[in-house]
Amino acid sequence: MSELQTEAYGPEGDASKHLSMDELNAGLEALPAAPRDSGTLKLIVRRLPDGSRETPEATRLTLEEGVPGDGWNRRPPRKPDAQMAVIRMDIAELMAGGQPVTHSGDNLFVDLDLTAASLPPGTLLKVGEAQVEVTPEPHNGCLKFKGRFGQDALRFVQDPATRPENRRGIYWRVVEPGDVHVGAAIEVLSRP
Repeated sequence: MSELQTEAYGPEGDASKHLSMDELNAGLEALPAAPRDSGTLKLIVRRLPDGSRETPEATRLTLEEGVPGDGWNRRPPRKPDAQMAVIRMDIAELMAGGQPVTHSGDNLFVDLDLTAASLPPGTLLKVGEAQVEVTPEPHNGCLKFKGRFGQDALRFVQDPATRPENRRGIYWRVVEPGDVHVGAAIEVLSRP
């Protein structure tokens, strides 16, 4: 795999690959349980000004930028509690239905339990050499998400009954800068 891959990216997904609610629920049930206390960073994504996605093998998470060069830095006002969007890799792959997972717009794809019960706001984690905190900002699907993955995927992540599962992911903010790389260990340091 190259050190840096850039992927062209359109605003709409492939409707022929959108999964039904039944397919999404069955796929979720078939996934193994995610680790609760320690996991792995699976993918790093930067959203570039032209809409393409860059997937570096490594980067340095910073207090000022989160993932340097990402779109979060170009969309004022920057919301500190939405600095980095994080999603479970296996759930992202399920919802993508064979499309690139980078279409979701998340920055970090992980193998880690992201449920509210496991990672409530205020949880501190070590990712590679960086330290991050789970923020209270809800990570919801939007119209772009619906266009990329379909109406059922949007309902799948927004259903109030399952919302605490954080299927769409969560937000982290950097509290101590540090280097991270694909394959880096993630460790829960403390929960509130």
